[in-house]
Amino acid sequence: MTTVLVTGGCGFIGSAFLRIAVRENPDWRFVTLDKLTYAGNVANLAPIAGAPNHTFVRGDICDEALVQGLFEAHAPTHVVHFAAESHVDRSIVGPRRFFEANVMGTLTLLEAARANWRDFDGKVFLHVSTDEVFGELGDTGKFREDTPYSPNSPYSASKAGSDHIVRAYHHTYGMPIKVTNCSNNYGPYQFPEKLIPLMIQNALEGKPLPVYGRGENVRDWLFVDDHCRAILAVLERGRVGETYLVGGDCERNNLDVVRQICARVAAVRGVDPASVEALITFVKDRPGHDHRYAIDASRIQRELGWRPAETFETGLERTVQWYVDNREWVDQVRTGEYRKWLDTNYGGRSS
Repeated sequence: MTTVLVTGGCGFIGSAFLRIAVRENPDWRFVTLDKLTYAGNVANLAPIAGAPNHTFVRGDICDEALVQGLFEAHAPTHVVHFAAESHVDRSIVGPRRFFEANVMGTLTLLEAARANWRDFDGKVFLHVSTDEVFGELGDTGKFREDTPYSPNSPYSASKAGSDHIVRAYHHTYGMPIKVTNCSNNYGPYQFPEKLIPLMIQNALEGKPLPVYGRGENVRDWLFVDDHCRAILAVLERGRVGETYLVGGDCERNNLDVVRQICARVAAVRGVDPASVEALITFVKDRPGHDHRYAIDASRIQRELGWRPAETFETGLERTVQWYVDNREWVDQVRTGEYRKWLDTNYGGRSS
């Protein structure tokens, strides 16, 4: 039986993956391991609550005994590794925990897999990473699978380190690894510290919309469900030992993104878009802010037949509407009330 250990499954991307994969693969078993830090929320898995092929375990990927116990108890055939500290601004303020979680946590998982997978046949360790490991681009060009690494923030450096460890385990021990590096994700359930959900919430509430610098930094945007279907494609059909870049072919500078959010929110509120755009406030840029990212996703398109289903416009419309329709989730996250629920229901529990 295919049994998938999903780390970080209560986070933004991990929970989207589970909401899709659990329902579409009823014959697979899924075990979610999540520490439930500030951005991890069991409520993100509400759509699959009670699914007979899903088990949730609260715990830290750095806990060697716990991870070893999960391998012994559930015998996962596949690992899909989402768990990571992922916010660049937080990594600038407190880098240590990024290296502990992203580097040492990945090492702990690899060691458990190496100890328990006596036979690598039919096994997969899929490591989910970011395009930020490649550094920044000028005004032209795109990242490719063979682009040299040049991380510029503590976050991206920690992810680069974890990528290298995963590949080292493949070359040294024969670990059946696959790696994906994706562009900026957006969509429902994203923690509201990130650009798009923060701007949506502030625009809905008539609060200032803080934009770094002059808003000229460029990112390639990818709707989260499209990303997760790419991960499933790599998990099932990708070549062992290979890297696949996943992007939306959807470059936008930050100011354009915010203006599009203003237009969508204005339509929802029934007001003049100019009145929402008036909330845009330019603030001091963050240290080492990379100018531009863009991904060449031709390998995954050519080899696996994957392509994004959403344009930025359709994906943004779905995202704005989700936040409008799910104010209770938003309020609980922003006020911290969900933490009380987690502490009551999962405090002190590791399984």
